Amino acid sequence: MKRRALLALTVFALGCKKTPHPPLRVAAAADLAHAFDELSPAFSAEASPQSELKLTLGASGLLARQLTQGAPFDLFLSADVGYVDRLVKAGVCDGTTAASYARGRLVIWVKGAEGARLTLVSLSDARFKHVAIANPEHAPYGKAAREALTRAGVWDALKARIVYGENVQQTFELARSGNADAAIVGLSLAVGTPRGSWSMVDEALYAPIEQALVVCSQGTNAAGARRLKAFIESARGRAILRKSGFLLPGETWALAP
Repeated sequence: MKRRALLALTVFALGCKKTPHPPLRVAAAADLAHAFDELSPAFSAEASPQSELKLTLGASGLLARQLTQGAPFDLFLSADVGYVDRLVKAGVCDGTTAASYARGRLVIWVKGAEGARLTLVSLSDARFKHVAIANPEHAPYGKAAREALTRAGVWDALKARIVYGENVQQTFELARSGNADAAIVGLSLAVGTPRGSWSMVDEALYAPIEQALVVCSQGTNAAGARRLKAFIESARGRAILRKSGFLLPGETWALAP
């Protein structure tokens, strides 16, 4: 009788054991690297129930390709709204959750103090032996950088000296490490980075970098994805994005962060 009671108690205890919440898998454009340093802990402090946030940063085009191939991401934050639109059309993500969250801005970044005086035309000077941009085939910031250099009339002069990063974060690291003399990257990576300086690229030289997010259907934590989406769109989330150098939906262009 005692053994039966003990067995019943064990079964009850097992039945009451809480099932851990699945991780929240987020695929995010590489320009969000610094922003997520603050977004992640701020969201985790408020989130209920708690889920481990697993962040994958990369070029938006490559992340979108992974999603079409079945990658189990719950939320996708793209640096190009076009990738979100394509995923929705493919049935990979929930179109009712698609929304703009920011607009990116291009800067020229160099080590040292001369960055504030640089223009795209300045980069054609012979002292800039290597100029880094993200791969324009799948990185929105690389596409914008190539467009800006072309419109500024210096692409042909510079293209033999261009070195490509897989994404905008890797591009930034090429300049920080000294493997490139300058980099054209997102303001969100330049803001707050020590031992470097930057100047804004004229926004008339490239199409707006409209960034969008969407909840995707192949992950296991759509509820967590919706909570993170709501946090990013909240006053706290928007403040973090603005502090990181992004323009927010509805804001006009400004030449200062």
